[in-house]
Amino acid sequence: MPWTVVNDGDGMPRIILTEPSGSSAEVLLYGGQVVSWKNDRREELLFMSTKAVMKPPKAIRGGIPICFPQFGNLGSLEQHGFARNRLWEMDSCASPLPPPKNQSTIDLILKSQEEDIKTWPRSFDLRLRIILSSGKLTLIPRVRNTDNKPFTFTLAMRNYLSVSDISEVRVEGLETLDYFDNLVQRERFTEQADAITFDGEQVDRVYLSTPGKIAIIDHEKKRTLVLRKEGLPDAALWNPWDKKAKALPDFGDEDYQVMLCLDSAAVENPITLKPSEEWMGRQELSAVSSSYFSGQLDPGKVLSAS
Repeated sequence: MPWTVVNDGDGMPRIILTEPSGSSAEVLLYGGQVVSWKNDRREELLFMSTKAVMKPPKAIRGGIPICFPQFGNLGSLEQHGFARNRLWEMDSCASPLPPPKNQSTIDLILKSQEEDIKTWPRSFDLRLRIILSSGKLTLIPRVRNTDNKPFTFTLAMRNYLSVSDISEVRVEGLETLDYFDNLVQRERFTEQADAITFDGEQVDRVYLSTPGKIAIIDHEKKRTLVLRKEGLPDAALWNPWDKKAKALPDFGDEDYQVMLCLDSAAVENPITLKPSEEWMGRQELSAVSSSYFSGQLDPGKVLSAS
């Protein structure tokens, strides 16, 4: 069986996905949140805070929380909206699943709840398909307007990624793009660096109109995490660094050294749905071996130049 449901009696049932090459993923019904993704060598590719609170109604600091219907504080709702701290359900009316050959798929759904309608009076279905295959983890969110009037939302899949050392990581694919800097009242800047590196300061940005592929090159692990996305034009980048990390109660003081958030997002231009309309996005995370490592050139480039 490609997935199993585990219930430890803690009120947070989880789904374990596996596939033939040996990789696995763990998904909580609480938040519809992927909290673990391991490759075929059993290496964890997602970050989970050492102080994460795994108990409702708190949001869980790590994995891949879904920010809906609001990203960040860009609205009147709680930070990042309410979807990440609600109990989702297995979707019994999902569209036909892809063939199960060499992959594991699960469909979840969150419907508007009475407590949410008090603060966000809209009726919706938020569906999430999670697909685990060899070397890849794919998430497909869909939002349907089940109300009798239009509504507007922002959305992000917040990818807490595990890295060996944030000082040895670089991000490629965001060069020359405009971004909002959340540390200076969302002022707009243009990225000047050839590649983004991290050395001593908190980073909290939303890059705009980003490409469909962004890479995180981890020199120490000789590994590149690749994010591919559709329908999610923006990309948020966050690392709290030391001062902010110490100020967050659910974040370990030194955790910032081994994590980076790179989010697939629709933020700058909120999505509007008319009654019965549906929006769909997609992101695919993959991990590939990288020839980059500290202090050395990329051998592939050296060979092609000689």
